[in-house]
Amino acid sequence: MLLRKTVLVLSLATAALLASTATATAAPAAPVAAPVAVTAAANPVIVVGGLSGVAVAYEPIAARLRGDGYRTFIYQLPGLGLGDIPTSARAFAGYVSQVRASTGAATVDLVAHSEGGLVARYYLKRLGGTASVGRYVSLGSPQYGTYVANIVAFLGLGSCAGVVACQQMTIGSAFLADLNAGDDTPGAVRYTTIRTLQDELVRPTGNAAVNDGATNVLIQAYCPLRVVGHLGLVLDGTAYTIVRGALVDGPVGPNCLAL
Repeated sequence: MLLRKTVLVLSLATAALLASTATATAAPAAPVAAPVAVTAAANPVIVVGGLSGVAVAYEPIAARLRGDGYRTFIYQLPGLGLGDIPTSARAFAGYVSQVRASTGAATVDLVAHSEGGLVARYYLKRLGGTASVGRYVSLGSPQYGTYVANIVAFLGLGSCAGVVACQQMTIGSAFLADLNAGDDTPGAVRYTTIRTLQDELVRPTGNAAVNDGATNVLIQAYCPLRVVGHLGLVLDGTAYTIVRGALVDGPVGPNCLAL
């Protein structure tokens, strides 16, 4: 029974991916924005995947980053992110050390999607990661939880069908209470969060923002007609222009017509 319920949760996530991919494809045609001039000294960028997010799903945003000159790596969460988030964060800490060692970089930048944003933020706040990270950018991360996780129980699937990470992303969970106690943005890291009104998995969408000095960007505040779903955040051109600006400490100025 647990296996069938887990498969159902993953099926819903896959359906959301397909829907958001279609949304991203329907974006209005426009020239691709000019690449940012990235020096060899720029921090390597680690793209951190989300719940049930296989590495290949993040190749589109990784390809954009490589095209802009960044040394780019993709981190797929252990067990596809179904397990305990702090445990995933400890594994991620080891991966960051490997990237720093292989590139010779003192610090890396993080672009984290969905649950990956919580894994990365736990690493920064609870595992001493702030000394190794220059910039943190989250895409649709349920920083303060999501009612979707609560709804899974309402639908009769028990407590998130037994998926630990889902339980921890429930609004009011002990994990989130600990993560959000005190300063949301520790260290000298530059924090940026990006969210969309059409996010079907993070509700309310305001829960994808953090406090204490972060730059919190709602795509539709700048581009009211832009339609971007949860998983579309890693495919959408407008979202990427925000990511690109954050990585060079630029002002928020998304290209609303970017492919």
